[in-house]
Amino acid sequence: MLLDSIRARYDSLSPSEKKVAHAVLQQPETAIGENIAALAKKADVSEPTVIRFCRALGFDGWHAFKMRLAQGLALAPGADETPAPEDLAADLVNKICGRSVNTLLDLRNSLDADAIERALQLLAKANRIEFYGQGTSGIVAADAQHKFFRSGVPTVAYSDPHIHSIAASLLKKGDVVVAISQRGGSAELMRSVQLARSSGADIVVLAPSGTPLAALATVLIPVDLHAEVDPYTPISARLAHLVVVDILAVGLALRLDPERRKKMQQAQKALQKIDVRFDSFLRQPMRS
Repeated sequence: MLLDSIRARYDSLSPSEKKVAHAVLQQPETAIGENIAALAKKADVSEPTVIRFCRALGFDGWHAFKMRLAQGLALAPGADETPAPEDLAADLVNKICGRSVNTLLDLRNSLDADAIERALQLLAKANRIEFYGQGTSGIVAADAQHKFFRSGVPTVAYSDPHIHSIAASLLKKGDVVVAISQRGGSAELMRSVQLARSSGADIVVLAPSGTPLAALATVLIPVDLHAEVDPYTPISARLAHLVVVDILAVGLALRLDPERRKKMQQAQKALQKIDVRFDSFLRQPMRS
C-alpha cells in the first residue's frame, strides 16, 4: 500500500521529490537494500531531498520509510498475478486469496492509528451518524450502518446522491458523516459532504489521501490502494474499507458508557431469542 500511496501523492510532490518517487517505484526491492546516499545518487538528488520525500509521505526519516516499504513488499507471493481464462480453480484460489491477504496485511502496516483515534472521539460524541457512499462504496456504507446502529446511536446509510444531499442539509452540529469512496473524486458525494459541513456536522472520510474528498475531511482515514485493477479481481479497496469500518465499530462499542453497553447486550440477547424460536420452528415435524 505504500507504493500505492506514493502513486496517489505523486502529483503533490516537488519536482526533485518526484525523482525520488520514480526511483523507488521503479525498483522498490533495490531501494530497501540501499542506503540513503545510494538512493539519492540514483535519483540524482541530494540526501536532504530524500528526507523531505519521506516526510512528505508522513515518515520521520529514511529508516522509517524503508522499514514500511520492506513490510509492504514482504507479502504473499504471486498475489500480483492476473487471473487468466486458463486458470484452474486452485489458481483462482491462490491468486484471489493472495491479493486479499496482501491487502489486509498492507492495511495493517499502513493504517494511521492516530486518525482512527480522532475518528473514534468524534463518533463517540455523535448525536447521529450518517454513512454516505455510491456504487460499491454504497454497499460498504450499508454494512457500516448495520454494524453501528447496535451502539444505540441513530444511524442511517445513503447511497443515492439525491437522498444524501437532502439528508446532509438537515444535519446539525454534533452530527457526524462518514463518507466512503474508493477514488475520492465523486462530485455528488463531495457536494453532500460540503452541505453537511455547512450544516455544522463533522466529516470522517475513508478515501485515498490527496484526493478532493480527503481535503474536506474533519478526520481523514487514508485508504491508499492502486486504483487500476484487472476486471477479474475483486476490488481490494472494498476489503480495506470493510476492515476499517469494523475497527471503528468495535472501537466505538468499547467506548460506550455502561448503560449503552447494557442496551447493546440486550439487543444481542433479543437476536439470540429470535434465532432460537426460528430453530424450534424448523425442528417441528411436518404434517402430512
